[in-house]
Amino acid sequence: MKTPKGLQPLLDDGVIDEVLRPLKSGKEASVYVVRAGEHVRCAKVYKDMAQRSFQARVQYQEGRTVRGSRQARAIGKASRFGKREAEEAWKHTEANVLYQFAAAGVRVPKPHGYFNGVLLMDLVTDEHGHGAPRLGEVDLPPEVARMFHHDLVRDVVRMLCLGWIHGDLSEYNVLVAEDGPVIIDFPQVVSAAGNNNARKMLLRDVHNLRDCLARFAPELADTHYGEEMWALFQKGELKPDSVLTGKFVFDRRRADLKSVLQTIDEARKEAQIREQGRKEAAERD
Repeated sequence: MKTPKGLQPLLDDGVIDEVLRPLKSGKEASVYVVRAGEHVRCAKVYKDMAQRSFQARVQYQEGRTVRGSRQARAIGKASRFGKREAEEAWKHTEANVLYQFAAAGVRVPKPHGYFNGVLLMDLVTDEHGHGAPRLGEVDLPPEVARMFHHDLVRDVVRMLCLGWIHGDLSEYNVLVAEDGPVIIDFPQVVSAAGNNNARKMLLRDVHNLRDCLARFAPELADTHYGEEMWALFQKGELKPDSVLTGKFVFDRRRADLKSVLQTIDEARKEAQIREQGRKEAAERD
């Protein structure tokens, strides 16, 4: 096959020895099976995102740290330089968190470095040595579905304890390897403490997994692991080995809307009085 442009520098530098075949292509990256010495791995070649995609990613990037104050200001202003910096930060993020997750015991492809827009990592395979299928492409016995759900929830907890939320987790970015589920695709990871939408995204991730696996183990549909782990996280009590039950008591109390509106109105009146007082004092002077 013709060598993809993004992989030629890795061949030239001896990082990889051969490009074997394409594995998949998406809107953000193309993945190829490559050989590095005796090892068969995959290389994720990131695409430069179109400008129309920039704003779509802002919700995920909120709360992330960047290299310096100049870069942060530029990204915030969405200048041309800022967009380039945001693009580079977006590409680097997946490699950075993969190392963190792998060290913490999260089931992810083991990373082997990031080189000029290319992420090199383990190839996830099934029991026959072929590329592993997605979770949404397989049928599972109920007991296996329960085991997968347990393992995936535990991995979500481990990520949350590191301060991260996948942000786009579903049956389409979980691979079924020979020894269990493996989570992939992390460029959009969300800062759990710094993003205003963190809770919403965590619950969406966990509910997506629940709804997928409840097709095979229907009792999973009545669980609320996302709500339970977020409540513990907010209290600073969530640990990688925290025992979760999947049960959660929702607050059904109605907000006292009349009282809230009254408080807002009183605060507005106080502000008006203070402003009037400042004007009168200025006129006297």
